Amino acid sequence: MSSFVSQLPLAPLGAGDLIDRAVRLYRRHLFVLIRTAAPPVIVVAGSWIVLSISMRRLFVTFETEDLVWYGLLAFFSFSVLLGGYLFILVVMGGATRTLVAHLLRNEPVTARATYTAVKARFWGLVGASLIVMAWIMASSTAAFMAAYIVLIVFVIGTVLFAAVAPWLSTIVILVGTLISTLLGLWIFFLIAARVAYVPQVMLVEGKGVFAAVGRSFSLARGNVRRLMAMTLFTTFATYSALMILAVPLGWYGYLNGIDVWNSANWPAWYAIAYSVLGPLSSIVLTPVWMLGLSLLYVDERVRHEGYDIELMAARQLGELPDVNVSSPLGTALHSLERQQPPPPPGPPMATGRVLNLS
Repeated sequence: MSSFVSQLPLAPLGAGDLIDRAVRLYRRHLFVLIRTAAPPVIVVAGSWIVLSISMRRLFVTFETEDLVWYGLLAFFSFSVLLGGYLFILVVMGGATRTLVAHLLRNEPVTARATYTAVKARFWGLVGASLIVMAWIMASSTAAFMAAYIVLIVFVIGTVLFAAVAPWLSTIVILVGTLISTLLGLWIFFLIAARVAYVPQVMLVEGKGVFAAVGRSFSLARGNVRRLMAMTLFTTFATYSALMILAVPLGWYGYLNGIDVWNSANWPAWYAIAYSVLGPLSSIVLTPVWMLGLSLLYVDERVRHEGYDIELMAARQLGELPDVNVSSPLGTALHSLERQQPPPPPGPPMATGRVLNLS
């Protein structure tokens, strides 16, 4: 067995341990994970390129036919963009199943295994991902409203202090911005974390869409800080990779006489190259996010259900029959194969007696 499997910890993992374990798994399976994350991210990348070009043309075109054409193109590319992000959520469920199979049976981590799992529950995963996206949008709205209300209160305080001490009003608005931002982030993750494990529950535990939503709600207790830490780490890493790619491109454009601060005057090749940078960095770092959520799901079951003991017992003694029994008496990994219903009972055996009574 690999060292990762043999050293599966009994104690729950903190945010730093989760990030460290995700990065180590990422380094071990770098190219496999990139191939796994590449298809949905390529869809997102192509959509961003078409969307950026069509939006730029909308502001410099005055012909009615061209405006209609670029407007439809922008709408279509935005729809495909949302579909690409939906596809990423779907693939996350398959990645979690591949990770659990690696923990349980030391199976190799392959892109084929992930997409085979996704194919088995594809339409259910699409429906669940739509619910997750709608919930995330609602969480964003609630977080924005809460942060906006708090910021308005501090703005009013800034106006009151401006007549007394201008320097104090500056401090008040800075503190208010920081507090409103932190409050908005906390509310967003507090609400959005409830549906963080829906695709994972569907593919690992074999539950339906609505049952998976309820199961995710029950698992996501007290995971706000760890989910926030994982998200912020992945976000900063992605933007760091983006800056590493964007700075040389910016210098090259500047030396060739391009106004890099005015996107309306960019040539087509520079706009396309700039639009590719974000998705390119996402292809490299999206697997870290997938692994982080997968490990977070496993860790939640370790915290609430002793899932690590269940995995080790399944490795040593073999899996329990795949029956509808809740953990820890159920199987560690649900089978993707459709189970056939039991055959109907056959006719009673004739005994020669009336009504078969003795």
